Amino acid sequence: MKITDKLSAQTPAFSFEFFPPKDEAGVERLFETVARLQAYDPAYVSVTYGAGGSTRRLTVDLVTRIKREVGLEAMAHLTCVGGTREEICGVLDQLQESGIHNVLALRGDPQKGETAFVKSEGGFGYASELAAFIRGRYDFCLAGACYPESHPESSSAELDLHHVGLKVQAGVDVLVTQLFFDSKDYFSFVARARAAGIQVPIIAGIMPITNLSQVKRFTALCGAKIPQPLLDRLESAGNDLALVQQIGVEHATAQCRELLDGGVPGIHFYTLNRSPATVEVLERLRAG
Repeated sequence: MKITDKLSAQTPAFSFEFFPPKDEAGVERLFETVARLQAYDPAYVSVTYGAGGSTRRLTVDLVTRIKREVGLEAMAHLTCVGGTREEICGVLDQLQESGIHNVLALRGDPQKGETAFVKSEGGFGYASELAAFIRGRYDFCLAGACYPESHPESSSAELDLHHVGLKVQAGVDVLVTQLFFDSKDYFSFVARARAAGIQVPIIAGIMPITNLSQVKRFTALCGAKIPQPLLDRLESAGNDLALVQQIGVEHATAQCRELLDGGVPGIHFYTLNRSPATVEVLERLRAG
C-alpha cells in the first residue's frame, strides 16, 4: 500500500526510521526493535541508504523482510550518491519485484572524504532529478525530504523552498522533514510551503534525544537548532544519561502533542534502531 493512502489529519500516522546494521547480530536486534514498535501500528517504517550506496543490497533486503515477514509497509531510502542511472534502475527493479510501494528519493550526503556533493558520472545531481526519473518509469509512492530550518547548503530559506517545490513538481507525493526541536519551525515551514503552492502532505520528523553529544553532531550536519532552554537542561544533566533521556522524552512528547493539535498528517520517529525512548513517547501520548 502507498503511504499517501494512510495519511489523514483525522488519524495522524506514526512511522519509524531504521538504518542497516553492520553485522548479523545488529540485524537481529533491529528486528527485535521492529517487533516492539509494531504494537503501535505504524503506517510504515523506512530504512536508510548508506553513504555512497554502501548498504544498497542490505537496504533492499531489510525492507523486503519487513514487508514479507513482519507485515509492515516499508519505504526504502534511495540516494543519488555513487550510482549510475543503470545501477539505480537495478535497485528500483528489485524493490518493485519485492512488492515495495514506497521510495524516499534523496540526493544524499557527500561521499566519504569529500566536503561537497559530487555527481556521479551517468547519475543524478539533485533529488528532484532522481524523483523525476523514478516517476517517469515506476509507480512508487515517492517521498522527499524537507528542512523546516532550511538545508544547510541553501543560501536562503526562499531558495531552499524553491528546491522543495522542484521535488514536488518532479513527482514527489509526500514530504518528510529533517529532525527539528521547535514545533514553530514546522508550522512556519508548512505555512510558507502552502503559500508557495506546495500542497502535498508534510510529515514531521522527530528524534527523542538520548545522547547530547550525538544529537549535537546530527544538528551540526543537518542545520537544525536545539532551543537554548532545552540545551541548558540537557547540559545541566551532565553525564547522567538516564536524565538526558528523560529530558529528551519529555520534550519530544510535548512536541508531538503540539504537532498533533496543529493537524500534522504524520510523525516520523528517527529511532537510531532503538525503541525505549520512542516507546516512552508513544506511551505518554496514549496516556493523554
